[in-house]
Amino acid sequence: MINLANKDIRHTLSKFIVTAMGVGMLLGIVLIMIGVYRGMLDDARILLDDIAADLWVVQQHTLGPFAESSRLHQDIQDTLKSLDGIAQTAALTFQNIQLFNRQNQAVRVMAVGIDPLGEFDIIPRSRLMAGRVLQAQHYEMVVTDKTGFQLGEKIPLGRDTYTVVGVTQGTVSSGGEPLVYISLKDAQNMQFSYSNPRIRNDRARGQSTQVTQLVNTVVAKIRTGYRADEVAAQIQQWKHLTTYTHNQQTAILNENLIERASKQIGLFTAILVLVSGIIIGLIIYTMTLEKIKEISIMKLIGIPNRMVVQMIMQETLMLGAIAFVFGNLFAHLIYLQFPKRVVLLWSDSIVLFFVILLASFIASLFGVFKVMKADPASAIGG
Repeated sequence: MINLANKDIRHTLSKFIVTAMGVGMLLGIVLIMIGVYRGMLDDARILLDDIAADLWVVQQHTLGPFAESSRLHQDIQDTLKSLDGIAQTAALTFQNIQLFNRQNQAVRVMAVGIDPLGEFDIIPRSRLMAGRVLQAQHYEMVVTDKTGFQLGEKIPLGRDTYTVVGVTQGTVSSGGEPLVYISLKDAQNMQFSYSNPRIRNDRARGQSTQVTQLVNTVVAKIRTGYRADEVAAQIQQWKHLTTYTHNQQTAILNENLIERASKQIGLFTAILVLVSGIIIGLIIYTMTLEKIKEISIMKLIGIPNRMVVQMIMQETLMLGAIAFVFGNLFAHLIYLQFPKRVVLLWSDSIVLFFVILLASFIASLFGVFKVMKADPASAIGG
């Protein structure tokens, strides 16, 4: 049996391929959008998984330290350490700062303040690409490879200069910013200390100067045999602090920091898929109009509607399939150029493939409708 679709595609092969490439670029953007969402989910988990804390203790009635501001006195770390069930504790600060590289270009990062002499390993050794972790209480910094800074480089920050003593791989904040690690004392001075004019002004007003022994959160690991939720309830009842387990903190990040962005990305993705289906439908409809006379001749010589309709539907599905292949190639070629991390999964590609096939099938109905309305007599009149 003659395959009319193959015959027709060979007749206009270059036009068909260029059209499929254009639609494929649009589908590539759809894959990138899905990959951005996947990247956001992964970024939100990196810091939590690296710290690997069982409990996150924050200011009472807050969603800190990531979704909401939180401030605690540092000595709460020692108080928690004395509780039954607590094995290790660490006080942490988080703040967004802006560094400048050798080209004087701004690099926005999140600085994590940690105690270099603490018992809690905040920086996983497996992440270190070069150098070492923090060992001094002042003027040392561990950076991620995403910042572009090199081992041994001097970085001015405020009135001080920091030396890069270590480089980690792929460490980012929940919002996707590159992470740098500095000592807790340095971080407290940057985040909670006032300038000298502000201090003099406060003293003139009769106000007390600021207290720098503050942190954003205290994290803890529980002892074997204890349950995280039970220890968290104990802390909340007697210490008047809000405590989250690891799973609860992950849920807070997903619901408060990612949920709205995911809905927006999902809406854009749905619109792009819809637009892709409409474009495919318009292309097939235009291709059908261009060969309406040939279709009329086919019907006149006795070729059944079924074969002509089959031709239109095959062309549409082939256009969608080829566009999907080009879309994957396009997405994998450009995704590394995006400032945010893009995670491309084959499972997402497979789902998109079936969605595009369905959209292509629906789009082919435009051409099918035109074929069914074609009058064989018009072939003689034309």
